[in-house]
Amino acid sequence: MLKPREAVRVLKSYHPPLGNRQGLRLDFNENTVGCSPRVMQRLRTLDAEQLARYPEREPLEAVVASHLRIRAEELLLTNGTDEAIHLVCETYLEPGDEAIIVVPTFSMYEIYAAATGAKVIAVPAGEGFRFPLDGVLARINERTRLIAVANPNNPTGTLASTDDLLKIAAVAPQAALLVDEAYFEFCGETLLPEFRKFANLFVSRTFSKAYGLAGLRIGVLAGHPDQMHFVRPVSSPYNVNSVALACLPEALADQAYVQQYVDEVLAGRERLERELQEWGIRYWPSRANFVLIYFGSQAIAFISAMRERRILVRDRSSDHGCAGCVRITLGSKLQTDQMLAALREALEQIGIRQKVRG
Repeated sequence: MLKPREAVRVLKSYHPPLGNRQGLRLDFNENTVGCSPRVMQRLRTLDAEQLARYPEREPLEAVVASHLRIRAEELLLTNGTDEAIHLVCETYLEPGDEAIIVVPTFSMYEIYAAATGAKVIAVPAGEGFRFPLDGVLARINERTRLIAVANPNNPTGTLASTDDLLKIAAVAPQAALLVDEAYFEFCGETLLPEFRKFANLFVSRTFSKAYGLAGLRIGVLAGHPDQMHFVRPVSSPYNVNSVALACLPEALADQAYVQQYVDEVLAGRERLERELQEWGIRYWPSRANFVLIYFGSQAIAFISAMRERRILVRDRSSDHGCAGCVRITLGSKLQTDQMLAALREALEQIGIRQKVRG
């Protein structure tokens, strides 16, 4: 009888919320207004011949490298950030190795690392979901071959300092340090230039969030060329589809569109955090396009009340240390107006009263 590898047989699964998802989707950290009109215009020009050809990513890698101000041999275009994570795991992990993650965090780090047969070491975040530098350093040993950090982190929105991450890279030269900057545009801090100093440092980015290309599945993995030389063969030569490759240059060219959306998200984030302060509701200051909020035993009632008003928010209670927590994604100004109006009504409905009127 055919049997899967043991590591695969016991593997956890990622379960996104499915079913009836009608309404304003503030539960997936997606771009809530869509991609640049220039991308849509480019989509309309694609013909049958272009779709019949195998995609060629190398020409566009040069374009993206120029945008990121690095060299083409220092990056690889990937099928979203998920593939970037997968490639690093497949390149460097073997059964018996150890991979360190800080929890709570994006679940695919654990899933892809565990699928290789490596042991996943989960280090709990500190108080207030602070990055636990000492805790990570204490778990590094000769078997450590991967350390994955989302920066800013999902679902907490917290940011690890550059100094902390570079200290880890220096202490563990035998381990790949993957810094996932999926939410870079909303915080502006990056380790991208540092991989030339640390050959074990990798930085991933995505065009799913600020650029609104989640459906096209395109991301970037960047690292020292000596290491990217080994990562590249692990990837399929046709991992990024032709439609994504055709549209990405237009998305990159329309930085004004991206910046306007980012500005509205950041303004909305500030408005939401201020609103929560006025209601006396606990939240964690965020550097991403979402805010994690504590509702305790009222979390499910709040989610339901928001859904009644056609606003979808994400229950994060199953994440480590996040019992009773709800994550709300920010969008455009008009969407933030809609969300805040619904939030006030939902809070009244579940019996929470405003503490401060600002």
